[in-house]
Amino acid sequence: MSVLTHTIASIQPVIKGGFRARLADTPQDLRNAQQLRHDMFVGTGDQGEALDSDHFDALCQHVLIEDVQTKALQSCFRILHLGSGASINTSYSAQFYDLSRLMHYPRPILEVGRFCSAPYATDPNILRLGLAVLTRYVDTHSIGMMFGCSSFPGNDTGPFADALALLKTRHLAPDVWAPAVKSVETDPFAERLADHRPILKTATATMPSLLRTYLSMGGWVSDHAVIDRNLDTFHVFTGVEIDKIPPRRAELLRADAV
Repeated sequence: MSVLTHTIASIQPVIKGGFRARLADTPQDLRNAQQLRHDMFVGTGDQGEALDSDHFDALCQHVLIEDVQTKALQSCFRILHLGSGASINTSYSAQFYDLSRLMHYPRPILEVGRFCSAPYATDPNILRLGLAVLTRYVDTHSIGMMFGCSSFPGNDTGPFADALALLKTRHLAPDVWAPAVKSVETDPFAERLADHRPILKTATATMPSLLRTYLSMGGWVSDHAVIDRNLDTFHVFTGVEIDKIPPRRAELLRADAV
């Protein structure tokens, strides 16, 4: 199935601060995203124009954030729209987490994945644009929950003890939706760090910025991390229930999406 068959006409490009966010609509758009993903998740090395791709790409829509003038790709991510939680086992995240509880979620859900930015893409408007496109999509399609895997760099969870302890203390998934263990190699950080009192400054400094953004939207995470040797990361399952986004945060998100 071609990625081009999944374009949603009602989601128009968003332009702010010299950048444009839009859906990919050509095979070259997809290749550009896959190349940036490879460079950021795998590394450039001597691979030339190697691509990060998998069978989920054909099922997803791909969002590109580019410089309006130069057309240089700044950031990208992909989204998978599922009609309800009953289909969640077809998602990328379901490879790593037992999502049986979320199969009972009744509303449309949206998986957000492979979110990455080029090293030179430091303008905060880039992330704002990505969130603006997601906000438009969520509102247009009555999405009830966004979810995905939030990654930390490297396979060693030790340097992130304070960040993980903060997740354990404040941001664990509600029991009704909580993911269970599925992967062989995991870190049960909520149990392991049960007595660890996080240093807030350190926790915030070592928390990935995208995960911080999801937490500011009322997001929650799994009680364990999955070690991903292929991408040299570890990640936590992350969910954001749209109805539980703080009202002021939701207002700001929708203002950016105009």
